[in-house]
Amino acid sequence: MTDFSKTSRFFGILLFGALVLQLAAPAKADSKNYKAALNSTVWILSKSGGEMSSGTGVLIDVEKRLIITTLHVVGDSTSAIVFFPEIKDGKTNVAREYYAENAGTVGIRGQVLSADHKRDLALIQLDRLPDAARAVKFAANSTGPGDAVESVGNPGSTDALWVYTSGTVRAVYKKQFRTGAGEHDFTVVETQSPINTGDSGGPMFNSAGELIAISQSISPNARLVSYAVDIGEVRDFLASPYTPTSPVAVPPMIAANLAPKKPAGPTEIKIELDGGLKQSVFVTDAVETYEKAEYRKVWALGGILKTPPKPELALKMLDQNGQAKLGSWSVEKSPKGDFFLVFTAKVDASISPDTLKSTVDYVGKVSALMAKDLAAAPAPAPAPAPTKKPASVGLSGWVK
Repeated sequence: MTDFSKTSRFFGILLFGALVLQLAAPAKADSKNYKAALNSTVWILSKSGGEMSSGTGVLIDVEKRLIITTLHVVGDSTSAIVFFPEIKDGKTNVAREYYAENAGTVGIRGQVLSADHKRDLALIQLDRLPDAARAVKFAANSTGPGDAVESVGNPGSTDALWVYTSGTVRAVYKKQFRTGAGEHDFTVVETQSPINTGDSGGPMFNSAGELIAISQSISPNARLVSYAVDIGEVRDFLASPYTPTSPVAVPPMIAANLAPKKPAGPTEIKIELDGGLKQSVFVTDAVETYEKAEYRKVWALGGILKTPPKPELALKMLDQNGQAKLGSWSVEKSPKGDFFLVFTAKVDASISPDTLKSTVDYVGKVSALMAKDLAAAPAPAPAPAPTKKPASVGLSGWVK
């Protein structure tokens, strides 16, 4: 073999080795990003419209315990149960069955704080966080065509959770389109990366492990074409009037009964109405069922009587029951013998916070007006003093 041939062979080996190293480098970066994502990516279960929904979310704020996901993952539900992966000795338990069977112990309850139908985004606040939880880091800028993307999700097509996927950005542009969740209008990150049912709401990262989008849907007309909500839209959503720092309009409701829990009492909501009227309205924590229907009661006390309602009041209550937009009056006798006038509305267990607030306001208004009318009613006239009944003598001569 000539020196030239030896030299060529030597450089060929070097080039081959460099190529192998170059191909191996991204794999290490992918593994590092995936491991980091596990501390911020969650599996979400919620109950909407009587059906269970499964999806993905990502932790964006540790202090406020905030999770962002797509709206169609939670639907109309006001609550959800969220799972972080259990990692022991560097190994992640990704078995879906384990988390489903132990939802009562490893699941964390969350309340849906706000939602955006056009962007298909929702914000969830959790009751607590595991010690290992870490908030995802936002990318300073959006991504662009040709950039590599990585995502983590919980596709329903597999028994595994926290599944890794990689792909490439095709385009970033404003898009108006419709899905089963409704009409959408936002800047999409179009990728050549497979997204399956259950991946929605999950994080999409750049090569630096920074959040650049939220996985949203797939194209029904093209293979391996998926859409995600651009990081700019996520920032705008969080900066909208429904900011996490704003007070929540409706007190937290108990989450969907995904795991057994002890019975709890009703939640009291104190409201102030026009004219200085104040009223306490109660929302039952327990969910009642009839076949596939699940509902809660929203009720308020309109008055307490010592005697059964007089015919005039009973007719007034019946008339209001016929004209009420929702709810009805009932009379309940207490163990002490008092008669409670209660106005009650039954609402779907998955009612949205805004709809629940309207129901609470309505029940409070009707019951407060009844209490006002009863307070203004003239006091009943005192009963006349009993007169002694004259004695009478019967045929037998006995005093009756």
